Amino acid sequence: MPEGDTVWRACKRLDQALSGQELIRTDFRVPALATTDLSGRTVLEVVPRGKHLLMRMSGGVTVHSHFRMDGSWHLYRPGERWRGGPDHQVRAVLETASWIAVGYRLPVLELVQTDAEESVVGHLGPDLLSPSFDRAQAIANIEAQPEQTISEALLDQRNLAGIGNFYRVEVCFLLGLHPWRPVSSVDVPAAVDLSRRLLKANLRNGTQVSTGINKPGQRTWVFERAGKACRRCGSTILFDTIGTPPRERVTHWCPTCQPALEDAATISS
Repeated sequence: MPEGDTVWRACKRLDQALSGQELIRTDFRVPALATTDLSGRTVLEVVPRGKHLLMRMSGGVTVHSHFRMDGSWHLYRPGERWRGGPDHQVRAVLETASWIAVGYRLPVLELVQTDAEESVVGHLGPDLLSPSFDRAQAIANIEAQPEQTISEALLDQRNLAGIGNFYRVEVCFLLGLHPWRPVSSVDVPAAVDLSRRLLKANLRNGTQVSTGINKPGQRTWVFERAGKACRRCGSTILFDTIGTPPRERVTHWCPTCQPALEDAATISS
């Protein structure tokens, strides 16, 4: 699932291409918007909110979309061949004189009034990539549920917005946290700060890196490395699912570098 940094980059590209441009054609291929025509409106800006994309138009209208597992926006020049997938996967087409933005496989695509955007993103916690990120609120949100696992707390967009499975898994490894450790036993400010730092570090990369080595096979510590040797200690990386449906996710961890709470207590004593 695309995470906050991926959405940020998508918004940046869309904003650079479309901002200030008048729409000359729109085509929404979802039933609720089948008769909608935004041609003649000007794209004011495209901004992220966590994993959500908000395309603000003149006249007080916002196109709200979310990638979830495999949605995406692609930009093409007029006459250029579209390469984002088969035609039946296209959900939206926004065309200006210079660019065509094509939304593929978007599971969330809707129009809202710009002054009512909170109806679709108001449930989100502080955005990790926002210049006005409210660190204190994010920490308070997580600490409000001390019995919750740190894995679930970091993924809960109501606590803080933008972090996904990749960052959650890597943050837990870097801080030596077993995925099932309760929030009450975790240095929450450190987890929040590291999450933001990793997201910001990858803003302009085309890939997500947590090791500092942007080379194939060397970019992650434990994420999607089940059965392989830990880069630090050589132990075999484990994996399992954590969370309750429909929020369960696969998690990876090193049993030595990320001991369970009782094991950590034994080691420290």
